[in-house]
Amino acid sequence: MRSTALDVTTLENLVSAAVAAPSIHNTQPWRFRLDPDTTTLEIRAEATRGLRHTDPTGRGLYLSVGCALLNLRVAVAHYGWEPVSRLLPRPDEPDLLATVRLGGSAGASSTPHLYRTLWRRHSSRFPFSDRQLPPAVLTELTEAAHAEGALLSRPDPAESDRLLRLTREAERRNTVHPDRAAESRRWVHDPTGADLGIPTAALGPQDFLEHLPMRDFGAHQHPDVLTARPFEKRPSIAVLSTTHDRRADWLRAGQALERVLLVATSHGVRASLLHQALEWPDLREQLVGAHGSRGANAQMVLRLGYGPQGPPSPRRTADQVLADEPLSRRTR
Repeated sequence: MRSTALDVTTLENLVSAAVAAPSIHNTQPWRFRLDPDTTTLEIRAEATRGLRHTDPTGRGLYLSVGCALLNLRVAVAHYGWEPVSRLLPRPDEPDLLATVRLGGSAGASSTPHLYRTLWRRHSSRFPFSDRQLPPAVLTELTEAAHAEGALLSRPDPAESDRLLRLTREAERRNTVHPDRAAESRRWVHDPTGADLGIPTAALGPQDFLEHLPMRDFGAHQHPDVLTARPFEKRPSIAVLSTTHDRRADWLRAGQALERVLLVATSHGVRASLLHQALEWPDLREQLVGAHGSRGANAQMVLRLGYGPQGPPSPRRTADQVLADEPLSRRTR
């Protein structure tokens, strides 16, 4: 039986793995705390990094934390412990979104490739090729979502076009909404050592034919920032949804999203997240059409394919996101 004593290096690696997860606008809206008495890692919401205009309900923040939670579970299993996770464990502490206790020895991890993959997963906002995903890979992605209690639906071409029209309408609204546009621009930066937000190099071009509505993060006000290039003719679109739409479901959706992204990355499949229509309640209601289950709630629209990896966005260090004491004093 492995001891649950944590050394500093392992703690740093666990938290760094969690922080490698994607987050809305790369806000990284989380902080971590170790309870050394129970060897439990807490994940708390960092409210100061919420997007008041783009994500007023906090759903995107919860999805982001769910992604980090999945990475933390994968990392804990990689180091030989059983990750015992709880969602929203203390109702009187609403910022405490999840905990992961290092349980007894779990033996060899059943998904060692996911730990290796999480370090090289990046969103790609660049054009993909017209190569289609193999059916076996699509099945594995669907199973990855199902393992976390979510549904990954693959719409047919006509339905994909409808979803892209909704996304295009949402992008149009975002660009003319002064508060949302300004909020997006604040999270785009030049590579000057910032540890949050999105580097301009990671924005990618716009679709020359205007079929694929990639988010421009307010760069439309500076036309020289984003160039236009042809994108794939038939984008591979998927919709991640959950049966219910409560805070716990948002966290489950985030875990499902990250598991899908990690499995995709392990197969060399790139992904970008088309979140725009989810930011407008009337458009979000229309996202789950004939391809979805009755009563399903859309949580994310994904674009999948083969193409350039895209540059990484910066991440905060483990010491920056761990609460309270210096890293060297947090273990026993």
